[in-house]
Amino acid sequence: MNIYDISQKAGVSPTTVSRVINGGAKVSEKTRGKVMAVIEEQGYTPNAFAQGLGHDTMQTIGILCVDPADPKACCSLSLAIGYIQRELRLHDYDAVIYCVDYDMKDKARCIEIMLRRRVDAIVIVGSFFIEAKEKDNRCIVQAAKRVPVVLINGQLECENVYSFLCDDTGASQRAVGYLIKSGCRKILFLHRLMTRSEQCKLEGYLAALRLEGIEVQEDYIRSCPLDIYEGAAFVEQLAIGGLNFDGVFATEDSIAMSVLKYAHKNGISIPEDLSVMGYNNSIQSICCYPELSSVDNNVEATCIAAVSMLIRCFKGGKAPLKTVVSSEIVYRQSTRPVLDI
Repeated sequence: MNIYDISQKAGVSPTTVSRVINGGAKVSEKTRGKVMAVIEEQGYTPNAFAQGLGHDTMQTIGILCVDPADPKACCSLSLAIGYIQRELRLHDYDAVIYCVDYDMKDKARCIEIMLRRRVDAIVIVGSFFIEAKEKDNRCIVQAAKRVPVVLINGQLECENVYSFLCDDTGASQRAVGYLIKSGCRKILFLHRLMTRSEQCKLEGYLAALRLEGIEVQEDYIRSCPLDIYEGAAFVEQLAIGGLNFDGVFATEDSIAMSVLKYAHKNGISIPEDLSVMGYNNSIQSICCYPELSSVDNNVEATCIAAVSMLIRCFKGGKAPLKTVVSSEIVYRQSTRPVLDI
């Protein structure tokens, strides 16, 4: 059954039925009652797309991310998507999710598909979507001319693009500074893909070393596999190759867990002989032994703030193009205590 069937049964035009469904004012109460009686009798459910055309809103937000099941994906990615969907539902918005590969070959295509589906806004999750070359970000810039674009943990200076970031540089500097104050002097920096977020973490690491007068050594900055077993083997090979380290700052909790596995295999005491600091404060950080000290980058708070801002924009309000969310360090058993932090 469609609006044409409803119009015939109610004895009104299809246009009148459409106005009733979409809450139009140009319909008498008598006619509205007649149409609604037929709708209820037939159990008719209006098509969401048709309603959206009438109201110029689909009540739908497009979310672009990498596949959360991808082994290279950040462990907090699935959490971020869940938080965003939860907040959108609270405001009666649905979400459509598009996942792409890390090579970004489908980024522009997915954005165009979302725009064709008339989404009200696009939320892009992850710093890896913002590329170094300006031309590679053109699809985002063009999309922002049509709908608001929100970047979670990414930044792009452009009108109608709203960036929400964790202070990765400051958080990393504090975390590495803590390791130094606990007695570590040879601190290994283990990262995954060198995205904007990872680069900020590296800057914090370097700043902490320089502040304490510790020489920066390139050999201590390494890209580590995210798979825990592969990561443990990688760290072991570094040690076998003669790299001495008494502390590790890992940009992902899963990488930090690889270090714990390496230490357990080789009889290295945590944190007495080796202190380990992770990042994201994921569920993994309390599912290992010893429990992992980790930087909590407040993903939930970031997502809540992003959706709140988006709703404010829909209502005609103004919002800053860049919002930085603070982080905190959760100290557990993988790092030695420091009395004066």
